[in-house]
Amino acid sequence: MKRRNAVLSIIFFSALVFFGQSQTVQAAEQKYPDVVGASARPSGANRYDFDVTVSSPYDTPDRYADAFRVMSRDGRVFGERKLWHDHAGEQPFTRDLYGVTIPSDINVVVIQSRDQKYGYGGKTFELALPGRKQ
Repeated sequence: MKRRNAVLSIIFFSALVFFGQSQTVQAAEQKYPDVVGASARPSGANRYDFDVTVSSPYDTPDRYADAFRVMSRDGRVFGERKLWHDHAGEQPFTRDLYGVTIPSDINVVVIQSRDQKYGYGGKTFELALPGRKQ
C-alpha cells in the first residue's frame, strides 16, 4: 500500500510539474494578448458602446495588454481604449469603450488588442453590429 501511494504521489507531482511547465511555455511563446469576446450595443446614430474581453498570459507592471481598438476589416480604426495598468489576477478581463462612431456601411467590426512591448497583434474578434443588415 505504501508503495502504491508513493507511485501515485510521483505521478501526481510529475503531472503538476508538466502542466505548469506547459503553461509557462505557452505564455513565453505568446507574443500578443488575444481578444476572446466582445459585445456591442447601439448608443445613438451610428454610435456603439463595446464591452471587450482580453486574455493576456503575461500581466505584470513590466508588460501587459495596454490597449484595444475597434476597426473595419480593411484596417480603418474607429476607436481605441488605452489600458493604464496590468490586470494581474483578473484574466481574462473585460473593459468598455463608449460612443464609437461606425459608418453606416460597416456591418462587422474587428477588435484587436495591443501589447505594450510588441504593439497590436494576437487573435482578433469579429463582431456583427446589432441593428445592421448582414
